[in-house]
Amino acid sequence: MGRVEHSLLGDVEERLMGEETSIAWTDHTFNYWIGCTKISPACDRCYAAARDQRFEGGKHWGPGAPRRLTSRANRHSLRKWQAYAKLSGERPWVFCFSLADVFDNEVDPAWRKSFWKEVRVCDCLRIQLVTKRVGNAPDMLPDNWEEDFQHCGIISTVVTSEEYRRDMPKLMAMKYDYHTRWIGLSIEPQLEEIRLGNLGRRLDWVITGGESDQVVDGKMELGRPYDIDWARALIDDGAREGVPVFVKQIGATPQNGGHPMPLGGKRSPGANPLLWPQDIRVREMPRVY
Repeated sequence: MGRVEHSLLGDVEERLMGEETSIAWTDHTFNYWIGCTKISPACDRCYAAARDQRFEGGKHWGPGAPRRLTSRANRHSLRKWQAYAKLSGERPWVFCFSLADVFDNEVDPAWRKSFWKEVRVCDCLRIQLVTKRVGNAPDMLPDNWEEDFQHCGIISTVVTSEEYRRDMPKLMAMKYDYHTRWIGLSIEPQLEEIRLGNLGRRLDWVITGGESDQVVDGKMELGRPYDIDWARALIDDGAREGVPVFVKQIGATPQNGGHPMPLGGKRSPGANPLLWPQDIRVREMPRVY
């Protein structure tokens, strides 16, 4: 790398300091807007809603609540990461909408249109679009989705078997009818055993994880139990069907075969794989790139 390129890379990298994330399956999180409505059992202890309640009085959550556009500087983060990716040759993963939902039908369509414009030109990034509203996607995908957005994947959040059966056909349509590059499931916080079955072989990725403790309405709510046998079942299904599986965490109240599983003799968020049984220390990424 020449002297000028090195200087540019160092400048971009310096500006990105502190923008990484602790979420193990991505490199960055990005929110073009903030706010949402709870629609799933997964939302009962939503960390994003709790964050909004703490810092902004909860005014961006719920039906009819106004969503909030983030700052101009934040909305340009994708372009900064794109510049760094071009100079470094690295292709970071970017989890879009950790504090909102890209397919939320209460969002100003103009905001979503502007978001797609940003994503379209940032093709050196590996975009992870996570949603609980995959059924809304067909009406909200941008123009030229198939041609210009092959650096993007869609991940549907499901946390129960009922949600899995309901949303898998919709997710399949994203891949086979709308030609999305790759699709995945976020089973987090997983609330019961989910088996992938025959449909699972069409997935490109599965994330599973337990629930951390969360402050809800000023009170500490304990994370709901997560049985590591559920992780084992998904790991087995993934190995059989050739689907990468990522075990993110085992939550604040892990169980093993229905029995409490203390970590180091005290409550723990269970995010440290070194504290887990060896057979569930599985952290695979999509193989599509």
